[in-house]
Amino acid sequence: MDTFALVVTIAVALFFTYTNGFHDSANAIATSVSTRALTPRAALAMAAVMNLAGAFLGSGVAKTVSEGLIATPTGDQGMMILFAGLVGAIAWNMVTWYYGLPSSSSHALFGGLVGAALAGASTVHWDGVLEKIVIPMVLSPIVGLVLGYFVMVIILWIFRDANPHKAKRGFRIAQTVSAAGMALGHGLQDAQKTMGVVVMALVIGGVEDEGDAIPVWVKISCAAMLSLGTYAGGWRIMRTLGRRIIELDPPQGFAAETTAAGVMYTASFMFQAPISTTHVITSAIMGVGATKRVSAVRWGVAKNIILGWFITMPAAGGVAAGSYWIVNLAFG
Repeated sequence: MDTFALVVTIAVALFFTYTNGFHDSANAIATSVSTRALTPRAALAMAAVMNLAGAFLGSGVAKTVSEGLIATPTGDQGMMILFAGLVGAIAWNMVTWYYGLPSSSSHALFGGLVGAALAGASTVHWDGVLEKIVIPMVLSPIVGLVLGYFVMVIILWIFRDANPHKAKRGFRIAQTVSAAGMALGHGLQDAQKTMGVVVMALVIGGVEDEGDAIPVWVKISCAAMLSLGTYAGGWRIMRTLGRRIIELDPPQGFAAETTAAGVMYTASFMFQAPISTTHVITSAIMGVGATKRVSAVRWGVAKNIILGWFITMPAAGGVAAGSYWIVNLAFG
């Protein structure tokens, strides 16, 4: 029964990674597709490959997820907590995907883990949640917004005398690079989050010891599922990011993607903080759009997206807590 529970939990974790891929694929490619720098299928294929590569660039984020948010629970109850946390995250991913709302898969996962841990009377590292989740959740969109604005201002100043048509053609080509950088950062961030959960399951199941290196098969499995999910696409969310916030042109798309990629690499390598790719690219798009004129950004759509950010963790946590009570009632 213990082995069966471990296999099921890992399978659910990998399914979460798949939903993360098709939910967040829009983050990496919506701007490139909306500006016609890339065709949708070419963009998705490129994002899938770069997600796969990004998963092997580090393990700091995975360590934060597996050790820094909740105390690793033990035994059957521990596996139930992990399972319920994943169910909460998947449920919220599916709801927000259905409504085309670019919420954060990352924060759905964190909310699910914390909600299930509280329901199961397990220890939550509130200092870790505050330092690694809440503060980056607030700061990263602000940084993305401000940097996006200034990167776009610099681009406008540098190319102020350039031929507009030639400049746009050049930025369409440049967007293939910036979109690839964005997808690489997505793999670096999001594949590692699931690696952390799978490692936690292996520790609970007695297969690995806490602090051990991440097994290669875990890296490959998580990276592959994220890539498969990415290639499946997330057309509803892509439409929201690419068109409904602001009508983007190639220079704006390049500025937004470059800004978001830079923020993700900094958070991963310098702070080992699992930030949301959704938050960063959305805020960068808003900052870039505001350089045209503040009214160019459809702030009503932006407001709904931001509201989704703040309700993601408690909503996923609530579903996870309910899932834990049901599973505990059935198998406890």
